[in-house]
Parts: sequence; C-alpha cells; structure tokens
Amino acid sequence: MISPSDIRRARILVVDDEPVNVQLLEFLLKTTGYEQVASTTDPRQVAALHLQHRFDLIILDLQMPHMDGFQVMEALKPMERESWLPVLVVTAEPDKKLAALEAGARDFIGKPFDTVEVLTRIRNLLEVRLFHQESREHGARMERKVRERTAELQRFRGAMDATADAIFLVDARNMAMLDVSDGACRMLGFSREALLRIDPVALGLAERAQLERYTDADAAPREHDIVETELLRADGQGAVPVEISWKLQQLDQMRMLIAVARDISERLHAAQRLKHMSNYDSLTGLPNRTLFFQTLRDAIELAQDKNWRIAVLFITLDRFKIINDSLGPALGDELLRQFSTRLVRCVRLRDTIGRLGGDEFALILTTTREQKEEEAVGVANAVREALRAPFDLNGQQAALTASIGIAMYPDDALDPGTLVKYADVAMVRAREAGRDGYRFFTAGMNEQVLARLDLELALRSALDGEQFELHYQPKLDLNTGRVSGVEALLRWRRPGFGLIYPAEFVPVMEDTGMVVRVGAWIVDEACRQIAAWNRQGVRDVRVAVNVSSRQFAEGDLEGDIRAALQKHKVEPGLLELELTESALMSNFEHTIQVLESLKALGIRIAIDDFGTGYSSLAYLKRFPIDKLKIDIAFVRDITTNPDDAAIALAIISMAHSLHMQVIAEGVESRAQMALLRRYFCDEIQGFHFARALPPDELGKLVLENRAQPSRPAADDRNVQTLLVVDDDVNVLASLHRLFRRDNYRVLTAATPAEGFELLALYRVQVILCDQRMPVMSGTEFLSKVKEMYPDTIRIILSGYTGVETVLDSINRGAIYRFYTKPWNDNELRDNVRLAFRHYWLTHGPYDDRKTPRDERVA
Repeated sequence: MISPSDIRRARILVVDDEPVNVQLLEFLLKTTGYEQVASTTDPRQVAALHLQHRFDLIILDLQMPHMDGFQVMEALKPMERESWLPVLVVTAEPDKKLAALEAGARDFIGKPFDTVEVLTRIRNLLEVRLFHQESREHGARMERKVRERTAELQRFRGAMDATADAIFLVDARNMAMLDVSDGACRMLGFSREALLRIDPVALGLAERAQLERYTDADAAPREHDIVETELLRADGQGAVPVEISWKLQQLDQMRMLIAVARDISERLHAAQRLKHMSNYDSLTGLPNRTLFFQTLRDAIELAQDKNWRIAVLFITLDRFKIINDSLGPALGDELLRQFSTRLVRCVRLRDTIGRLGGDEFALILTTTREQKEEEAVGVANAVREALRAPFDLNGQQAALTASIGIAMYPDDALDPGTLVKYADVAMVRAREAGRDGYRFFTAGMNEQVLARLDLELALRSALDGEQFELHYQPKLDLNTGRVSGVEALLRWRRPGFGLIYPAEFVPVMEDTGMVVRVGAWIVDEACRQIAAWNRQGVRDVRVAVNVSSRQFAEGDLEGDIRAALQKHKVEPGLLELELTESALMSNFEHTIQVLESLKALGIRIAIDDFGTGYSSLAYLKRFPIDKLKIDIAFVRDITTNPDDAAIALAIISMAHSLHMQVIAEGVESRAQMALLRRYFCDEIQGFHFARALPPDELGKLVLENRAQPSRPAADDRNVQTLLVVDDDVNVLASLHRLFRRDNYRVLTAATPAEGFELLALYRVQVILCDQRMPVMSGTEFLSKVKEMYPDTIRIILSGYTGVETVLDSINRGAIYRFYTKPWNDNELRDNVRLAFRHYWLTHGPYDDRKTPRDERVA
C-alpha cells in the first residue's frame, strides 16, 4: 500500500534550460514536503542521471537547446523498456501536448505554472509510478515462490510415482489440483495434464464441504480415516470404486491436502457375488424366496403410498415330478432353466419373478387402481401360451402345462405372507379344476375367469367345428359410384349363442395366439370366396383381409397367402391386406421384407385405422403401401368438427402426394360421403352404403350396383346457393319465399347440425344465420363454418343486438355482415346480391350459362 511518506521520499528530477523555472519548481516541491528533489539545466545529462538514481518522476521541459524533450524521452525508453516511463512534460504550446503523450509522456503541465495543478499532477503520477513498482516487485516475489513450490512438488512426485496407489495433491487454498501420481493416471485412464485440469469435486475425490473441513487443522483427517467413493474414468467408461485416506500437509508457506486412493473393485465384486448368491437362485438366476418376499414387501409399501394394486401369481408346473423322475434330475434342472427363460419373456421389465423352491415360481405385477384384473389374466395366458411349445431336453421332447393361482393386494390380503399363501390356495384350485388353467382367490373374480376360460375353450374348437364364417362389407368408389371391393369381416356362429361379432372374441384370440391360425383360415376362405364369385359371374371383386400383429410376426403370412392363391386359382391383384400401424412397426425390417415380397406378387397393401397409431412418417414412405384407411374416429364428426375435417383432409392430401389411395371407414350419412367426395377421398365404406353382408347377398348387391352405379351428384359449383339457418320455422319460410324470386337455390336449416349437413351436401356461397339459437349461437356456428368452409360469405341476421359479441366475431373474420330483424325485404335482397357478387369476384367469375337459373332446393 502506498503511504504519504512513500510519496514524500520519491526521487524527482527537474529538467529545464531556464534556471528560474528550475528554481521555481524545486522551491515548490521542497516546500510541500518532497525530500529528494534534483535538477539539471542540461538535457544531455538526464539519461545518465536516471541510470544512476532511477528517478520516480522526471519533470521535463520540451523546448531546450542541444536536445529537446522528445529526444530525451527516446534516450530514456531503453532504460524503462519493461516498465513505465515516468515523465511529466512542461510546455507552453498546446499543439505539442498530444505529441508528447504519444512519445511516451504520462501527463503534461502548461506554462505559466498553476501551483495547484502542478502539485496535483505530480502527486498523481508518483502514486501510479510507485504502484507500478510495487506490483512488479510482487510479481517477482510470486515467481520465486512458484519456482520454490515447483521444486518441492517435484520431490513429492518422485515419491508418489513409486507407489501403485493413486495419489492426488490438492491446494488447500483454492482447492485446485497441484499434482497427481502415475498410479492415478493408470487407474483412471487420464493423462497427467488432463487430471490437473479437473476439479477434485468433479473427479469424485470429495464434496466441496468435505474438502473445506479437511483443510481445518482442528478437524483435519487422520491417516487411519478412510472414505469409500468412486472416481471418474476417462472417456465416460464409468467410475472406479476406491477407498481414500486424507492428510493435511504444511510445506513452507503452502498447505496442501494429500489423498491416497486404492482401487477396491475386486473386493466389491467379491461382496456382490456373495450378496447375489444369498439372494438369487443358483439354478435359474431368478430371485430366491428371501429376495422375492423382500421385493413384495417393498412393492406393498410403495403401493400403499401410490394407491396401486398388486397381483401375485403363484405358478407350479403340472406333471413336473413325473418328468423329473423319468428323465433324471439333470434334465429336470434343464427343464426348469428353460422354463424360467420363457417366464422372463412373458413379463415387463418392472415386474418381478422369483423361484420359491422346486417347481414353484411366483410373479409380482404392479398396476394402477384403475386397471382391472385383465392384466393378471393376460400374463397368466402368456405363461400358459409359452408352455405350449415343447421343451428340447438334449434331444428328448417334453410338453408341460402350468396351474396358476392369483391373489390381489389390497383386495385379498395386505401382507406378503398372506398374499402368497392365498395365491398358493388359488393355484391348488386351478390344478384341481383340471390343470392348464388359472384361478383367482376371490370368488367374484373366479366367475369372470371361468367365463373367459369357457369362451377360450369354445374358441379352440370353433375352427375345427367350422363355426367361423366371413361377411363382406362393400367399398364404394366415390368417382364412379361402383363397388370397388369388399372387406372380409369375421363372424362366429357359436352353438347355442347365435352369431357373435368380433369385438367379443377377437381379443381372446389375440391373447391366446389363436389369431395366427384363424388368420390363415381367413386368407384361405377369402380366396375360396373370390373363386366362387368368379364362377357366379361376380368378377373383379377385390377382397381386403385384416392381418393382426401376431399373425404378421409369428405366422407365415407370405406362405399362407401363396398357398391360398395357388389352391383356389385366384389372381393376386384381387387380394388386399389391411394392417394396423402397430403391426407394421412391430418388426420394421422384417415387415418391409415381407411386404415387398407380397407387393411383388401383386397383393395390394393398406394401412387400417390410419392416424390412431404411432408410425413415423419417415418410416411410412419406406413401406410399399397402396392405400390409407381413415379411422372412423375422424369420420364420425367430420361434418361438424373442424379438427376432424382438417385431419381427414390432411391425410387425403398426404396420401395422394405419396401416390396412395384413401378410403374412409364408418361413413354413416350422405353428408359425410358428400364432404369426403369434396375432399377427393377415393373410396368409402360404412352403413350409409351397406352393412357387412353374407357372400350371396353381397354378390347380388355388386351385380345390381354394376347395372346401375351410385352416380355422384352433378357438379353444383356454379349454382348460386344460399343457406338460411334459424330456429324459427316462420322466419325460414319467409326468407325462402323472399329469396326464391332471385333465382337462388335456397337451403333452410332449423338447427346448426342441419346446417352443417347441408354444407357438406351442397356447395354454398352465402350463409344467412340467426344469432340466438339453442345449443349453439350464430357466431359459434359461423366460426366453425369459417374453419371448414373459409370461402363462404357469412352473414348474421338477428333481433339480438349484442354489439360486443358481433364486433368480436366480425374482427375475427367469422362474419361478413350483420343485419337486424325485422328486415327490409328490398334492402336485404340487395345486400345478399352484393354478397354473391363479392363471392364471385373473389372466386368466380360466375357463368350462368352452365346451370339453369331455376334450380332450387327447399
């Protein structure tokens, strides 16, 4: 720190060729306390004097004979090359002040002298000069300390590198790494330079608070205190478990922490092996009885907090003792290993499987409160299905079944022991009922189980008993009005129950895997029916067959199709496959390979229920798809819901851009069909055209349709059409009479729903709508119309004068004009005529030669 005494003792040299100026400055400086003031009138002596005395400040006149001030500064610069030129110039010429500063001077004073200014500038420059010298001396001291510390660290490094343990030296002042041993580099895979750049906390040596505690001499770690932690490895290769001992070391003026880390990986691995052996079954690798009950106890505690349900499945292998006794314990153990592998594949990752002993296994399934018992049923069926394939025991085939008991938390019990006991009791009931089945401990659940088992058993005999049949729902080509094909829909004529629809039994077939065998039958039956229709003269009817994801993944779909086509001598182009998005994405590469083979054969491929699955558009373009099928969820409200209409239009546009056709399913009204035709949808199917029919009735419908196709309505784009929407039928009648004289086609609707239907059926240019209607106001109706039919001219005609609502609708663009009731006939006719004129100027021109003017619809 610079003190006033330091400034008074500063060495000052006054240089001026005028003695009077020298005397004046010397007097001024000495009388104000400066103790070491020297002077000269010969500028040629300045460099030598400064070399001898190293002045802290040189007050230098610029205008001097023999050698001016600029030349003096040039002579001084070699002496202050790495420092700071301590020159204060004196000049009476203002234009030379800037030049002096550029030459190296630090400040200037003018002539004649101002005493206060001179003293102030001298003091300021002396403070800066002294600060500069002090900083340079401090830097030199620091450099010496660094060299000394480096020598000490080098002595430490020699000792550190002689041990195999990892040693880290940490600066106790700033917690930065000082040095590391070769053993640390080998252990962690870092270079020495990289380790020195890593923060000790980030490396894992200790937390920041621990390091600060270690630096406290009173709380410093003792050599026998050992901490276990993990140190970061290079290249993200995990971490190395170590035990670390710490010591605080004082070296001269430096304190540092010494950490010695020893790799304990082998010791931990040995402990883990011992723990694994105590908790896992040595034969199957599954959790043993002890770990299973501990896991179940933890699951119950979590379920209490989350309000979840838990299902425990107790599984025992039927007839295992017979196989074990006949084939020997070695093959019996192999059978248990193979079964445990199949069991693991039947459950989710978060579920737990355990071997309780012998041939007894158990599962823990965690579900939410809303989920029913179907999940436990699904897993039980998956386990039973996994057993259906025989086991290969060193060349000997063994077939097994399982009996499964199910108990539920909290319905049946609240503690692990009771829950497993009840599941065991239910398993005994299942085995007593005839094996290869499952039972719930709760009686009410058993009723559902028995009903499902009864349905499952009936389904297994349905195919062999020829109880299945196909009905066919026709598809209508919207461009030609002709039947373009049919979809084959499965029906089950169950004895004693009549005709059963797929929703009641297909999920069971999916769960049990029977859908693969039934799917092959459907392909064969569809081809047989195509051949039968051809013989009856009903030709060129393309049949679409639904393919399940399990049939696609587990069955030989391509082989089944080739065999059916060859057996019934059917052209491949008459067969179409409909696959869901989930079926396509289940095995992407396999799917592409099979579809390309079928496409090369001539089979057409369609995606069913498009828009409800999860397929990526990037994947979609790689599939050889011919057709997209819009799901009924987007068709049901297509005439009234702008979002559904926008989705349907987007699917159609996207499909056409990818050179695919589009079919909409679930079309149940003429309005839906008309709007889809307007969106350029290719085909439709649904109750509006026809329900699914037996083969004979379908054949008659196709022949009748071909004789008289369902022709599309005539193009009405040039018919001037006005839609009037009002819940008052008297108003509708009056407006119909009023506008009929102007030769418009006038459509009237008493409700917004009826208005949406007419908008779908006809091309409307102008809409006149009442504001106050039940269910939906006029502005709400027209806001939706704007989204679905943005080209229309929309007008409110109402006795209600809610200005804010109307202005808001106009500002949002939903309304073109607002007129009040009662109206003036002539003015209203003129305004509607202007609305039509505005429409045709925007979207026209209108050509009245194309359509007769007298066409009207009431």
